[in-house]
Amino acid sequence: MTETASTRDDAIAKAVGQLEDGSLEAVMRRRVAIPSASRLPERKTDLVRYLTEEMQPHFERMGFATRLLHDDNAPGPFLLAERIEDPAFLTILQYGHGDVVAGLDGKWSEGLSPFEMTERDGSWYGRGTADNKGQHSINMAAIEAVLSVRGSLGFNLKYLIEMGEESGSPGLDTVCEANRELLKADVLIASDGPRLALNQPTIFLGARGGLSFHMEVNAREDFQHSGNWGGLLANPGIELCHAITALISRTGQIKVPEMTPGTIPDNVRAALAKCHIEPAPGDSPIEAWWGEPGLTAEEKVFGWSSFEVMEMECGNLAQPLYAIPPRARARMQLRFPVNVDYAAVVPAVRRVLKEAGFDRVIVSDPSDAIFPASRLDPDHPWVKRVAASIEKTTGSAPAILPNLGGSLPNNIFSDQLGLPTVWIPHSYPGCLQHAANEHLPVGIVREGLAIMAALYHDLGQADA
Repeated sequence: MTETASTRDDAIAKAVGQLEDGSLEAVMRRRVAIPSASRLPERKTDLVRYLTEEMQPHFERMGFATRLLHDDNAPGPFLLAERIEDPAFLTILQYGHGDVVAGLDGKWSEGLSPFEMTERDGSWYGRGTADNKGQHSINMAAIEAVLSVRGSLGFNLKYLIEMGEESGSPGLDTVCEANRELLKADVLIASDGPRLALNQPTIFLGARGGLSFHMEVNAREDFQHSGNWGGLLANPGIELCHAITALISRTGQIKVPEMTPGTIPDNVRAALAKCHIEPAPGDSPIEAWWGEPGLTAEEKVFGWSSFEVMEMECGNLAQPLYAIPPRARARMQLRFPVNVDYAAVVPAVRRVLKEAGFDRVIVSDPSDAIFPASRLDPDHPWVKRVAASIEKTTGSAPAILPNLGGSLPNNIFSDQLGLPTVWIPHSYPGCLQHAANEHLPVGIVREGLAIMAALYHDLGQADA
């Protein structure tokens, strides 16, 4: 066996060894215990604590220089950790987030708690295990393993950790713009989101965009008795439901052209043809009749748009009044791939509703954060380079998704910083990342450690 192959194998063994000896589990227990929920103002000190007590000491032990970056719009600070071994070397930028969603205390299964990590049935349960503390902790453990085996990385590495992704990444764009030179790199390699399936190593190259807006009908000030006024007064709930069907059919086909990309590029179709969505045990079965006709399930999620009613309000089911409600309101969400102009969506919705005669329906401007869509070309050399490393490690080619079905701030790195972007997720669709019982299978941890240690080894200079 050659020295290079031996070193690669040693790096993998060293990384996986941190799982087997319990050291990575101990790290994860500490990190999960910090309730760094960015949408809860009372947790602001925990956002800082996660960086200063966990991230900075770990990176500094590995020979990284660290600094905190700030933006007034962000829930918490940003951490930039840098290890510059040689200005002539390849430079990798990595990204992760240490904030989480609310813990949902009391809603977890018996014996489980959001901020106390528990191993059960081969998985680590706890808030942040999958999204995103577990994922960047896997990468950091792999970095540590390569440094231990080789003494160096053989490339330059910059790692950016934010504490506001679950709040829509406010301030990330301005921090990246203000620190453009500091963040200069050859490629972004990051870990977030799920794999295509539990046992399918995956890379994705961007993310669908996301925007939300409200639709509402305000018919009058007060509830009116349904016996005295039924048939005489318009019901805003019924009006709103019909208005929604002017935008999307009863089988989920979007009727507003501006909401969809119109077509799916041939090389994106070709990449998706090699992927297969397979629900895990306990997942909901795919309803093939729903969504854009003529598309595969993979094309519907990764190559097309989806339009959803997220919440609706009309009357009060908990305390029925047997009266015609005065108003109805719904929050709508659009997920969209590249080639959808998100700024044109709400004006188009208003136009379609007006043309259909729904003059009383008010469509608000988006108030939540908007994630623009982004996607690296599947034929890009960096896609082939990363995929080849993963295939060498696992023995099979990874699934290559042109973009994630969900939304991430990838466009800041791809469009604003001009980087090719490759994501290697260490989670799976059934991880319950924003719900009670969030978990990360230990099998994915083990495979992620091997994949990342080998990739870091492969990216290094042979003589470093």
